[in-house]
Amino acid sequence: MILLLSLAVVVVVIGATFAVSAARGRYDTIDSIWGLGFAAIAVAGFFVSTGDLALRLTVAAMVVVWGVRLSAHIHHRNRGKPEDRRYVKILSDAKGDPRWHMLRRVFLPQAAIMWFVSLPLQAALYGDFGVLAYLGVAVWAVGFGFEAVGDWQLARFTADPANKGTVLDTGLWRYTRHPNYFGDACVWWGVYLTACHSWLGAATLASPVLMTYLLAKGTGKPLTERHLSSSRPGYADYVARTSGFFPLPPKRGPRA
Repeated sequence: MILLLSLAVVVVVIGATFAVSAARGRYDTIDSIWGLGFAAIAVAGFFVSTGDLALRLTVAAMVVVWGVRLSAHIHHRNRGKPEDRRYVKILSDAKGDPRWHMLRRVFLPQAAIMWFVSLPLQAALYGDFGVLAYLGVAVWAVGFGFEAVGDWQLARFTADPANKGTVLDTGLWRYTRHPNYFGDACVWWGVYLTACHSWLGAATLASPVLMTYLLAKGTGKPLTERHLSSSRPGYADYVARTSGFFPLPPKRGPRA
């Protein structure tokens, strides 16, 4: 039942987001809704699942807190700015109605990914609070901390006009070029671990693998770095001394 319910939630959330985006003529709205979509799945799943109440409350809270924070952060970051360059590029490739082009290229794939990545969440809601669940909460906490603190440090840095055109290489950004992406991946590995109380939950391994791949090799890190390499003069030096994803001590070299 939860599989169909979560699919229905995804259809409603993404469908409503597409309608609003098409009406506004601005498609980065989906970025602001991304986290809220997972939060909606968690809340709906909580009410229909039959697992241990403590685990259901914990897992649902983990996803809701992560999703609401992420959506609020992205909405605040994008407010008052032009359309995201990724969507401008996709729109430029449209040969017919741009709305249906964006539906096919962005919204339907996002819906499929949202549902697939949420599978460990759905499985976890039917489990018991064991050792792996405690480990999952710990991994989630590390990830949430990296993502939230990394976003906060970057927001403070970019808000200072004196930093325009320079590279953030302090705080968490000293140890990884993408603490927010690393943290996001850890969040979903933590949720996955809470689902590993059963073979069915463990079988959802492909979900956190896909999320990590998208962040580290897909639409996350590579696109961000391609833009920064062309817009930040000191970025090449930063790349040479700083881990690309997993936090590590920086290599010796000049600081930007």
